[in-house]
Amino acid sequence: MFDWFAFQTGATAFIIAFVAAVLFFVAFKFVYQLVTPYHERTLIREGNSAAAIGLGGALIGYVLPLASALSHTVSLPEFAAWALLAGVIQIVSFIVVSRLVYRALAARIEAGEVAAGIYLASISIGVGLLNAACMTA
Repeated sequence: MFDWFAFQTGATAFIIAFVAAVLFFVAFKFVYQLVTPYHERTLIREGNSAAAIGLGGALIGYVLPLASALSHTVSLPEFAAWALLAGVIQIVSFIVVSRLVYRALAARIEAGEVAAGIYLASISIGVGLLNAACMTA
């Protein structure tokens, strides 16, 4: 028999978690785009695939630990702390890669070099996977 009360309780928790995750996702995207020295929105509108790939990788790289935090935390404040840490790690990894490891990265992305976008996306997704895995401990 269907337990309506259990469903309502679960659905309410789902909606709260989903809304919180979407808000963190949007906030991350906003902050990430402030940190990058180029304007992804403009570049993507102009058809720059490198910018789209790089941003897409960063977003996926952030959502991976966000999903892990959703499944491993028991409260909204705990989830928020992990979500914030995941965003910081993702942004710091961009800063390290673009300013120390591969200094020409921003210029190459602005020039539309897809290889640079793929490289950035790969780093971002790799960092996100490691970040998500570390949250399971």
